[in-house]
This record gives sequence, structure tokens and C-alpha cells, in this order.
Amino acid sequence: MNSKYKNPYKLFFVFTDLFALNIINLALIYYIDKHTPNYYIYTVFCIFSNIAWMVGSFSTTMYLNTELLNFKRLVIKTLSSFTAFNCLLFLFIALSSQGINLSFVFYDLSGFAIFLLFSRLLYILMITYLYRTEEHRKTIAFIGCNEHVLSLIGHLRTHNSPALIAGIFDDEKRAGFLGMPLLGGIKDCVSYAKENKITDIYATLSPKLYPILYDLAETAEKSFIRFKFVPDLSEFMNNKCYIDFIEDTAIIISLREEPLDDLSAQIMKRIFDVVISSFIVLFILSWLLPILAILIKIDSLGPVFFTQARSGKNNVPFKVIKLRTLKENPEADRLQVTRNDLRITRLGHFLRKTNLDELPQFFNVLTGDMSIVGSRPHMLKHTEEYSKIYNNYMVRHFTKPGITGWAQVNGYRGEIKKPEQLKKRIEHDIWYMENWNIWLDFKIVYLTILKTIGGDKNAF
Repeated sequence: MNSKYKNPYKLFFVFTDLFALNIINLALIYYIDKHTPNYYIYTVFCIFSNIAWMVGSFSTTMYLNTELLNFKRLVIKTLSSFTAFNCLLFLFIALSSQGINLSFVFYDLSGFAIFLLFSRLLYILMITYLYRTEEHRKTIAFIGCNEHVLSLIGHLRTHNSPALIAGIFDDEKRAGFLGMPLLGGIKDCVSYAKENKITDIYATLSPKLYPILYDLAETAEKSFIRFKFVPDLSEFMNNKCYIDFIEDTAIIISLREEPLDDLSAQIMKRIFDVVISSFIVLFILSWLLPILAILIKIDSLGPVFFTQARSGKNNVPFKVIKLRTLKENPEADRLQVTRNDLRITRLGHFLRKTNLDELPQFFNVLTGDMSIVGSRPHMLKHTEEYSKIYNNYMVRHFTKPGITGWAQVNGYRGEIKKPEQLKKRIEHDIWYMENWNIWLDFKIVYLTILKTIGGDKNAF
């Protein structure tokens, strides 16, 4: 399990936030006249407020991925969570058939907002004070003058770490390296640390090349100085990497972060897919598909639906369903559709321009072959061809393909004429996979609707 989920501060925030919200709710309900019409709806509202806060806070990764010692990020995440919380509550009020006194809502939201403001402010003041005390102040010294130390110091400065950097120990006399003082040779590090109240020593050199580091580590711990080995992963990996642990015994190094590799994220995305797809199937496709089917039959000979094998998650083929927009032809599974393609029917131009031909793919979403948002699935032949052109092409198949995607809303859809077009599309697909969150899916759906209404020059 990743250490970021073990942070006790995050558990503290989860419980205190919910506790405060419910205290405010109970206090307001207590002062409501029991004979108030629709009294029970206020109880339902208070129960729903708990659900709304958990959905809002976890969807914005308030508790999961936020480094709570990064105060700027803490404030931004709190504001994002509170905004989502408000939206869900007002959606509940709008859909409720029972009237809710807006004064009740105002006092509820105001009380919770005041708690969030003062709890975060108190936390920041407390942490700031503690890091200024001698007991909690951390002072770091590094062993080794190398590029790895440069990146570590840069990281500490970028993230406004409260830790103080004392300097560097190295046998090479490179005074002023990185603007840091040279404190002495490697063998001097522990004695210097004891005399100058250095709390942590980070060794960036390989203990295989410098066996003395093992002895220094043992000596340091006897003096209550934390001695840590920081391996330089660039020795065998040039790419950015992510590190995780299995029960504190094995280190896992991956080339990219994948939020959707987490089971809870997969469940959240699946719920998003099923709820929206079910709504569209029941309330839109139920009457629109029969109309479009009749028009397709009138417009040209052939079936209403067009099915084709496409590359799915983990490159497992599946049958994608679309409304037929081309005249029946033997090249449908081999050639991509181009601008002014003579195979497109008269009605097909309209269906493709408005994306109506993609609507049956919501059935693919319900069966689990696709997601609403993801990388667009390509023909099997094109998957084979494109994987030879772009090295990272197959990475996009780690997740389910989508009806729409980050590449599409950024203008990378339609015919691929140049390798650069493919490269940009794949870069956007991989970026989505590495940066997924549920609100990004909402954003992409919203942008897709805007592009459909406003017209997309790449849709033909």
C-alpha cells in the first residue's frame, strides 16, 4: 500500500470534517419546529449532505492525494471540495419535490464554511509553529556532490519544505556546489551532525561503492540521527518514474502514474458510465434510434447498424456499434474515412458531423467494453500499423476506449494524414490516463457537447 494513504493527518481531516458537518446539521434540525410542513425533508437533506461532502471531497482527491503539508494545495483542494459540495446540495434542492427553506440551507453552508476556514487556518498555524520549534525542526545534510542531490534540493525548494538544508559532505573538495557549503568529508558526517544538531543525513552515493556508509548509518542511529539512503534511479532509468511499496518489503518502480489502476477509481468511473449511459439509453435512444433507423433505411440500402472489431482494453478486440454512415463496401475494415469520402451517404454526412452515429456505443459502455471517456478505439489493422510508428502507442490500451476523449476535445480527431497527428493524439490519450479524475470526465463530456453544438471542423 502506498504511504500516501497512511498519513494520519488525512484521517484526522476526514473525521473532523464529517463530525463538524453533522453537529451543524443536528443543531439546525433541533431548532426547527417539529410541526413545520415537510419536516422530514430536512432530515433527508442532512443525510444527503454527508454523501455530498464525501463525493465532493474524494472526487477532488481532498483526502486521497493531497499533500496536507503543502498549504497552498490544501486551500485549493478545500475550495474545490466545498464548491462540488454546494453544487450537489443545490442539485438535490432543485430535484426535490418538497420545499426546503433557503435560510436553513444558508445557515448550514455558512456554518460548515466557517468551520473549514478556521480548521484549516488553525492547522496551518499549528504546523508552522511546530516546525519552528527545536523539537520538530528538521535539518538535513547530504552525502555526495552529484546531479541527484541537485534534484533533491530543487524538490525541497519547489515544494516549500520547512526542512533546513545544512550542506553537503563529500571527499571531493567542491566548495560551493549548488550554492551549498561543503561541511567535510564523508567520514566526518556523523560527528559534524552530532555537534550541529543535524537531524537527517541523506546518502545519495551507492553503498556498494562506498561501504563506509553502512558503518556511518549504524553510528548515526545510535546518536538518534536518521540516516537514509536515496538511490539514484537514473542509473538504470532515464524516464520519470513512480515508486510504490508492497507491504513495506518490495519497491515497485513504474514509468507512469495510473489513477485508474486503483479499484476505487475504477468503481467511481464505472458508476459514472452506467448512470449517464442508462439515462441516455432510456430517455434519448429509446425514441431517437427508431427515427434514425427509418431515415437510414430510406436514405440507402444496407443495415441500420455497423459493427466492427476494434482494439479494446489490453488490446482485447470487441465489436463496436455505430449507425451506418457509409455505403456498403469491402474496404470498410481496411480504410479510414477521409474528408469528402465518396463512400459516405447523404444522411451519413449529417450523422457524422453531429456525432449521432456514435450514439449506439452507449450500449458498448453498458456491456463494459467501452467507457464514455477514454481513448478512441481504432481498427485492428490500424492498431498494428500505428504501434510500429509510435513507440508508446500501445500504452493507450491500458484503459477502456471511450466514445469521446481528451484528444478529441483538443482537436485531434478524424483522419490521420501525418505521423505528427498520430503522435499528438497518443500524447493526449496518455496524458488523460496519467491525470484522470472524475471531474476531468465531466469536463470532457461538457466540451464534447459544446463542440457538437458549435461544430467541429475535424468531424466529417
